[in-house]
Amino acid sequence: MSIFYNPMGAPELACDHCGCRWYDRMTNACYECGQPVTEEMVAAFNQALLEFQKKLTGSIST
Repeated sequence: MSIFYNPMGAPELACDHCGCRWYDRMTNACYECGQPVTEEMVAAFNQALLEFQKKLTGSIST
């Protein structure tokens, strides 16, 4: 899975295999091809979200 940034600068996940941006949260896999989302990718995405929030607000709320 890849992280890309939409026009507003927010991070989004995209499947490396098919490019789909939709995920089944019950199976933690791509809707199109079924490629699983790894724990490492989830951690990287969460970090990107924190950085985006910090950029917008100047701080990170918990």
